[in-house]
Amino acid sequence: MSNTYSVVIAEDEELLLKNLVNKVYSLNLGLHVAGTAQTGEQALEQIRLHSPDILITDIHMPVVDGMELLRQVSEGYPNLKSIIISGYSEFEYAKKALKYGVSEYLLKPVNREQLKNALFKIITQLNQANSSISTSPFIPSFSTKEETAEAIKEYIRVNYNKNINFEELLSQMNYSADYVTKIFSGIYGLSPVKYMISLRIHRAQHLLIHNPELTVQNIGELIGYTEVSYFSRIFKKYTGTSPGAFRKTERKRMTSSEELLYPDEDSFPGELSENQSENQER
Repeated sequence: MSNTYSVVIAEDEELLLKNLVNKVYSLNLGLHVAGTAQTGEQALEQIRLHSPDILITDIHMPVVDGMELLRQVSEGYPNLKSIIISGYSEFEYAKKALKYGVSEYLLKPVNREQLKNALFKIITQLNQANSSISTSPFIPSFSTKEETAEAIKEYIRVNYNKNINFEELLSQMNYSADYVTKIFSGIYGLSPVKYMISLRIHRAQHLLIHNPELTVQNIGELIGYTEVSYFSRIFKKYTGTSPGAFRKTERKRMTSSEELLYPDEDSFPGELSENQSENQER
């Protein structure tokens, strides 16, 4: 990531604003916070003044609210990448911001790893847009099998909640699916598809336990499943229980002060066992 990109951060609470600035710098992604704002109007002024590459904003801002800010940004600065931050109760409201070209949606409190993933993805998109050499997510050749597997693993880690087309991705990298599955499984002990599913299930488990405000459908959408019935089927296939039953059991553990399953959302979940014979997602 040799390019340096600038960021404007908008958050009406001063303590949270300072915390976001510190988190951005602590990630060591080479980003520069060009300006901060505590109202939507100030944010627009900072954008006009600095022409940043990235905007991070709370959905609720005084004077000019976050939604209106995003609307004006989408019209006046179409190349500006935006990350919105919202409370759990505003999930459906925040989804409307997608029509304004918002790149990422994060729930409060902002988790450091989620912020890193969101910014990493945006930086990758900016690098691709600024490069006349390649529009592929990766340089299409690596010197070792380990480098190839690591590049694929990192791409999945950042984009696991998106609709990843593995055939297209591997075609861009000039690799066959069989070759990549073989080297990836040899190094990490599971296929790329199963690694993606394990990340999704691990994240879903964390959200089910720690975010009771989110419905099962909300959680499915956040991890990449648009159909709640399909999400429930996949979840039960890999955990042996439905999302609702899992939440009920683990919440009881929490109220009993027992140790929760997957308390650390940043830890690598590893390979998940299956309860059926199928090995891959549809």
